[in-house]
Amino acid sequence: MREDVVTLFLCGDVMLGRGVDQILPHPGDPALSEQYIGDARSYVELAEAVNGPVPRPVAYSWPWGDALQMLDEAAVDVRVVNLETSVTRSDDFAAGKEVHYRMNPANLPCLAAAGPDVCALANNHVLDFGRRGLAETLDSLAGAGLRAVGAGRDADQARRPAVVDVRGGARVLVFSFGMPSSGIPQSWAASEDGSGVDLVPEPSDAAAAGIVRRVRQVKRPGDIAVASVHWGSNWGYGIPRGQVRFAHALIDGGVDVVHGHSSHHPRPLEMYRGKLILYGCGDLIDDYEGITGYEQYRDDLRLLYFVSVDPGTGRAADVRMAPLQSWRMRLRHAVGEDREWLRAILDRVSRNFGVRIGHAPDGMLVIDEFDGYDEFDEFEGFKGFDEGSVGAP
Repeated sequence: MREDVVTLFLCGDVMLGRGVDQILPHPGDPALSEQYIGDARSYVELAEAVNGPVPRPVAYSWPWGDALQMLDEAAVDVRVVNLETSVTRSDDFAAGKEVHYRMNPANLPCLAAAGPDVCALANNHVLDFGRRGLAETLDSLAGAGLRAVGAGRDADQARRPAVVDVRGGARVLVFSFGMPSSGIPQSWAASEDGSGVDLVPEPSDAAAAGIVRRVRQVKRPGDIAVASVHWGSNWGYGIPRGQVRFAHALIDGGVDVVHGHSSHHPRPLEMYRGKLILYGCGDLIDDYEGITGYEQYRDDLRLLYFVSVDPGTGRAADVRMAPLQSWRMRLRHAVGEDREWLRAILDRVSRNFGVRIGHAPDGMLVIDEFDGYDEFDEFEGFKGFDEGSVGAP
């Protein structure tokens, strides 16, 4: 790894609530308010029916599995996760929501096992147990020494970026915000005197300009700015054109990496002006192993993203992805046909953004090549798709 770059670890949704919480040493109340399942332990049973018994209780490191060794070997400078669960004992189920995620605060060592430097919270599950649950979540994370961003006791705190010092005097700035397209209710938006998340109503030019202004207020030469955004639907590979334009506007305005999440499976990658856009990282940890209905997306396959950025230019010097598979509610290496399936689908959907995905000798997935371009409307790859989305295979 080059010494003149800053290496980030990025991932999609880390959902340590519900079924995952139930296999950890301190399971919380398993009661659910779902239409068909009323006990979180049922999700463990569904997973066991597919791949075999899950020991209970497991060690805090169990859900991360092989990912922990890979993280340690990657010499990462800053680790950023999207924590998509409330950390609370509250029973205030948010009204109007079909699914609620909570983990017992006593199980926070599971999150700490991965050593996250920043936990993005602007998502559609952090207020699943109301504002009392959010307050406990913020207090629990702070008490465990875990930095949170994207949600707060008021709008000022929710919008405040996380600032992580790295070697050489550089800093990594992480901005976390979410959009209603991911399922975040409008009522969850933080206000001047009320708690909530940093909610951006839509991926408009005005919204992008607002984010850019905030980035420019704090970014110094040598800083790396990451925009961690929770947006879009759960399934499918097409990217709405509005999201593409929004991501481009962020890069044009000074953001160096767009870290998108919400989809349950990985979505296309783009290199725009030499900077990385991840439109959807896919889930990393969840309790979906036994849930059926979307098998064509292979949501059992997961990715760790290792992105090396030149702090002088903000351009991506290297992008590597580690393929993993959820098995018995634990991450293990994805190999053989599973790894190739993931490479092939990412290559297929990302080539419309000028990116090709290949294999590295060590089993990682890498960006083989990309055709850089500057103007959205001039890129040939957008031709042949409907007006609403880009990248659908």
